[in-house]
This record gives sequence, C-alpha cells and structure tokens, in this order.
Amino acid sequence: MATKTTVLTGLDAVDLAAAIRDGQFTAEEIVEAHLSRIEAVDQQIEAWAFLDPDHARKQAIQADKRRRAGQPIGPLHGVPVGVKDIIDTRDMPTENGTVLDKDRRPTNDAAVVAELRAAGAVILGKTVTTELAYYFPNKTKNPHDLARTPGGSSSGSAAAVAAGMVPVAIGTQTNGSIIRPASFCGVVGYKPTWGLIPRTGVLAQSFSLDTIGTFGRSVADVALLADCLIGHDQGDPATAPIAHQGLLAAAQSEPPMEPLFAFVKSPVWDQAEDTSQKAFAEITQFLGEQCDPVELPDIFADGYILQRRLMTAGFAHNLGHYERRDRQQLSQQMQEAIDEGRGVPAHDYLAAVDGIGVLNAGLDEIFKRYDAILTPSAPGAAPSSLSSTGNPAFCTLWTLAGTPAITLPLLRDDDGFPIGVQLIGKRGNDARLMRVAAWLAKAVGASETKEG
Repeated sequence: MATKTTVLTGLDAVDLAAAIRDGQFTAEEIVEAHLSRIEAVDQQIEAWAFLDPDHARKQAIQADKRRRAGQPIGPLHGVPVGVKDIIDTRDMPTENGTVLDKDRRPTNDAAVVAELRAAGAVILGKTVTTELAYYFPNKTKNPHDLARTPGGSSSGSAAAVAAGMVPVAIGTQTNGSIIRPASFCGVVGYKPTWGLIPRTGVLAQSFSLDTIGTFGRSVADVALLADCLIGHDQGDPATAPIAHQGLLAAAQSEPPMEPLFAFVKSPVWDQAEDTSQKAFAEITQFLGEQCDPVELPDIFADGYILQRRLMTAGFAHNLGHYERRDRQQLSQQMQEAIDEGRGVPAHDYLAAVDGIGVLNAGLDEIFKRYDAILTPSAPGAAPSSLSSTGNPAFCTLWTLAGTPAITLPLLRDDDGFPIGVQLIGKRGNDARLMRVAAWLAKAVGASETKEG
C-alpha cells in the first residue's frame, strides 16, 4: 500500500506545485515526505553536501502561512529544490567541493537562488559537486547501482532527483556536467542557451562556457524550474533583457507539425559503446522519415581543442587562487588543468572565442530544415567505476556552441541501465527545443505502452 511519502516523492514538480495551489497538500507535508525519503536512502547514495531538515521545515511552514493568508504565491510555491554546492546561498554553506572552502558562508544569494526564493521554492539543501566542478569525483553514487558513477560535476543534483529525494534541482555545465549525469542517472537534464540564466554568485570556471541548467523527472519539470531562473542580471554581462520564452507552456503544447530530427553521430561516434550505437539505430528507425543522418561541417572536429582551451584558460584565471593558496589540497587533475590553462597563448584563446560563431553558422544551416539535432548524451550507460565521472565528449561541441541541449531517459543498455537521448536546438530557441523534446518523450512512451 502506498504511503504519503511514496505518493508525494513520486509526483513531478509541476504536479506538486498544482497540488499546493489547490490545497490538496501543504508545503510542509511535501517537504516532510522528501526529508523522509532522504533519511531512507541518502546514507548509501550521498547526494547532499549540506542538509538542515529543520531549516527546510521552517521554509515550508512560512510558505504555508503565506498561502493561508491569501498572499500571492509563485510558480514554485512550496516545491523542494536542490541547489548545486557551487551556487551561493546566504543561509547555507557553499563549499565548492573542495576542503579549501570548508565552512565557507556566503553573505549573499546567487541570482538564481534569489529567483528561487521569489518563486516560492523551498531550498531543501546543497547537492554534491565534484572538486571545483571539474572531473575529480566526490562521494555521490549512482542510485541505479552504487558501484557506478553518477557522472559529474553536478553529481548530487542528478542523483537526488533520480532517487526521489527532491523533484527538481539546479546544476551547471562547462563541458558535460548537466547532460552526462542526467543521462547516467536516468533523469531529464536541460542546459539552456548560454547566457539565458544569470551566473552571478556561482563559482566561475570559463566565462564563454559556464551555463546553469536544471534537472527533473520530466520535460515539463525542467522547463518550469528554468522559467523561474531566466532573466537579465547586471552581475553577469552574458545575460541580456529578453522577452519571456515560456518554456513550460512550450513543453505542454503540441508542435504545429511532426518535428524533423537530424541524427548527428558527431566526430566522436567511435567512442559510443556498441549497446549505445544499437539503441540509437533503433530510435532513428522508430522515427523513420522524420529523422535523417546529417554530417557536421569539418570545422566541428576542431571544437574539442577550442573548448579545452577556453575551459583550462578559464581555470587558470578563475581558479588559480586555490592553487596559490595550497596546491597540494587540489587533485592532480585540477593542478594539471590550471597549469595547462596558464600555457594557452592569447591568440589561441581569442581564436577559440571566435570559433563559437563559426560553429553556430554551420548549425544554422542544419536548423533551417530540422527542428532538433538528435545525438547521444554520453558514450553509453554509467561506467562501473567511482574513480571517474565518465566521458563528456558527446556534450563538448554543444557547450562550446552555447546551444540549448536536453537529455531524455528514453533508452536502456542490455543490463537495463539508462542511456540518454540528447536533443540540441538552435541557439536562443529554447522553447522550440522544449516542445520537440516533450513530443519525442511522449511518442516513445506511447510506443512502449503499445508494445507492452
């Protein structure tokens, strides 16, 4: 028999928000259910870097008081949200996954945290990140198999959502740190167009690459959360005032016609595992005439070098102070990346920045015909190892180009572990990508139901 905890932790964020608005459940009940779930499973998964149950309860009580008083409530009113531990919170520590920031207490909220509070969300806690949001693993394990990596660097956010400990969470991506862990953990992960969500108050790695994104169990959930975060902030010059895109409305609407997909293997297709290649052959066959194989222009093969230069040079600039404080407290991977970044010549860095526009010019030609690019999210299912966070190669080009990307948990390997399907949209056209992603998720789900 289902308990209240299993019912509430099984609902999507969109449904939870509606249930609170309608008075079906209180925010306190919903938060308590998720705290119970955390108590039951997080000792094994370890997705949380900081959790204060009493503080979460107090936020929920205040949310319920506000609603009972008839005061305006936001779109996330009472909904629990996990926040990656490189995003500043004035009422909780932000330790950036390194002992060098142990017990660090920011004095201000990051811009996105301020928006979460304005939307009525309950900041449940801080989710685990890898060291300084790079490759060195932290403590989190994959909920599907504790011997497998959850991916990184947003490992805690992906694992917490996958395990039902929180309905939605925020992460960041500079290479593959949203799409890869979402794929490995079998949830939906969304990386918006670069500059759509402000990064003020978030650990900086690379100005031209860093992107804040969302995790959830459905396309509608990641859209709902992102809708509350999008906006202009003077602290982040990458952002600009734009008209509201309405991602949730797009995710809940039907495309005017059946979408067309460009199946792009990308220059790293040889790194895709056999089971992954087989699974993608099946989904392209399922789409039939709606999906065509498309080759990227040759210039995309250089994208991996360009992304690496931008990332490591950014590390040297933004993270070098950690190395100067105490180099030995950093992992070998981080030390080497900072050293590498210091050796990037200025002309190579500027050429890499220019390369972003060149790549998007090539993609624009593809998007003249196709609604979205379809490609793997990762080489395969989560590797059976906790010593690394897996290979981000299938994310690199899209992070460099700054295009919106979303991964859907539509495929499985031979052992039943999730394999993500990544969809890429035209830069700046995130709403269209949401509509297409929701269509594909529904189409595949209906096909599986019919076959079952």
